[in-house]
Parts: sequence; structure tokens; C-alpha cells
Amino acid sequence: MSCALSPKAVITTVVAAVLLAAALGGCRNRNDLADRQDGRLKVVTTTGMIADMVANIGGDRVNVRSLMGPGIDPHLYRASHGDIALLSQADIIFYNGLHLEGQMAEVFEQIQNKIPTVAVAEAVDTTLLLSSLNFAGVHDPHIWFDVRLWAKAAELVRDRLSRFDPGGSSYYIANGKKYIDDLFALDAYIRQAAQTLPDSARVLITAHDAFQYFGRAYGFQVMGLQGISTAAEAGTADVMHLADFIAGRKIKAVFVESSVPRRNIEAVQAAVRARGFEVKIGGTLYSDALGDPDNPEGTYIGMFKYNIDTIVNALR
Repeated sequence: MSCALSPKAVITTVVAAVLLAAALGGCRNRNDLADRQDGRLKVVTTTGMIADMVANIGGDRVNVRSLMGPGIDPHLYRASHGDIALLSQADIIFYNGLHLEGQMAEVFEQIQNKIPTVAVAEAVDTTLLLSSLNFAGVHDPHIWFDVRLWAKAAELVRDRLSRFDPGGSSYYIANGKKYIDDLFALDAYIRQAAQTLPDSARVLITAHDAFQYFGRAYGFQVMGLQGISTAAEAGTADVMHLADFIAGRKIKAVFVESSVPRRNIEAVQAAVRARGFEVKIGGTLYSDALGDPDNPEGTYIGMFKYNIDTIVNALR
């Protein structure tokens, strides 16, 4: 007989652990920063992209911790004991939403009365969200791959920090303006780089379907071996279908992702070779996680510049 907990039981256990740890920590006035040793808000985020955004807008008034580091797949993520401690001590939590974090989203929804939680994807009008091709009624959560949508999320972060910490409102507004200006400069950079490729060459094939917003915003046809969630395994038929497409169109390069096993794309590459055409692996793209924090790819802007440069150089 199996002793494994059901997904619902796991969620309930994590919620109970977070709330218990928060209660044992004692009641504190979350808005009174003057009583803090370092005077900073304790902010917990799920992904590195959100952590980078909060750090840029919050500046010296926030201490940001991300649950998911480089190479971590948020679709498959499970909370650890260390995560429970971080969440219970947070003043405010920011997560993506739209089911990116899987069952973790239910944890955030259930603890929001004790600890404020914000889904940054709520900033995007639903008319601008893409639907999942694999899951009916579910939106694609990878909104950060359209920089203009990510700027909307930055506005929400700015506003929620200002509401939670009104004493720092002018500071958050100033930082938010600078960061959003930087995002629009990034958007212009991506568009200019993409336009160096002819339309016929703008075909992006990756390990999973994380780049649909990128494709819509910057004029690429996008195909992923797996669906928008890496929890959905790719089958032999998926590999064969993609290999037929690549060989038929003579696509120059396909791409692996830092948070998805390389073997998936290598299987596609081998299937294409069996069809008499050689497609190269054009590089590793960052999709659901940032790069090493010591490198430029450890920031959202640096990650996106690296991605577009890698794509254009491989497909040129």
C-alpha cells in the first residue's frame, strides 16, 4: 500500500507549515520598517525574473529572496523546508501566476490573508494573454517574453510596494520609472535585432513551448517539443512531427533550454539527421529561469539580450 500524499494533501501540509511558522514568529507590524534591524522589507518571489524586477524597483528598501534559482523549472517545483521558513518570514510575496508555479499557486492563495501575495500576471489584460494549445481554458504563463507585457507587471510591483510601504512610495515610483524605461529600451533592442533576419528565417524551435509571447511580439514562428508546461512529456510522435518540419523547411538551428533536459532536443536533432538533413544546436536559451547571478544573464535584461543575440546569430 502506498503512503504517498495526494497533491491536495501536500498543498494542505505546506499551507499549514507556513502559517504555523508565521504564527510562531509572533505578530509584527509589517508596515513599521523603523523597527527592522536593516529597515528593509522582506520580499520572497518564486522566479528569478520576478526577483530581479522587485530588486530593481525596491532598491535599498527591500531584501529579496527567490525560491527558484538558475536552472530550476517552475512547472515541476516543490517547496522545501527552507522555502517554508522563507515564506513564513516574508512581509510580501510576489509570484507569476497563470499556473506557472503549478500547485504552489494554491499555497499562495491560501496564505494571502496572513501574508500578502501578489500574482504579477494579474497586471496583464486577459485579452492580451495567449491560450494554451495543450490545456483548454488555461493561459500561457510565460508573459515575460513580451517585454511590453513585463512592463505592465513592473507597474503592478511598483504599485503594490508603494501601497504596502507608503513611506517609500516616491522611491518606488522613481525606481519603477527608470526600470520601465530600461525595459522599453530592451524592447527596441530586441526588435532591431530580430529585423536583421529575413522573415523566412524567423523560426524558433525549442525544448518546450515557452516562447509564444516572444514570437507574437517580435515576429517569429515558434514551435516547442513539449507544451507550455514541462510536466507534459513529449512522445515519439512529437519528435517525428518536429523532425519532419525542420527537415522540410531546412531550419538551420534548434535550441536547448537551461531549465529543460538537453536530451529532448538532441532526440529531435537525431531524427532530423535520419531524414538526411543536419540541424545544429544553436545554443542554450534561458526560458523559465535566469542565468548565474554573477553573469549578465542573471538579470532579466541581460538574459533577454543574450537570448535574442543567440537566436539571431544561429539563424542568420
